[in-house]
Amino acid sequence: MARVTGSVTEGVICMTYIIAQPCISEKDASCVDVCPVDCIYEGEDQFYIHPEECIDCGACVPECPVEAIFPDDEVPDQWTEFIAKNYVYFDVPAP
Repeated sequence: MARVTGSVTEGVICMTYIIAQPCISEKDASCVDVCPVDCIYEGEDQFYIHPEECIDCGACVPECPVEAIFPDDEVPDQWTEFIAKNYVYFDVPAP
């Protein structure tokens, strides 16, 4: 089954990329600068990628100096709580 990303399918919004723990200590804006659709937002402690605006291009991934950006289904086990944190930030129910 193909992964649906950055869209709404049957009322469920699917995340594309998740920004995890390393962003908290760094909070570098390089990812924001390269995003072609301006879907990365600055929160109090980290940046967040908006699931409805992201086009899943991946331009942000190699720009992150601390490697904090992951596809939603590849977030390392020690940072999986950041998946829910990203959904909550945008007031989007997790699938």
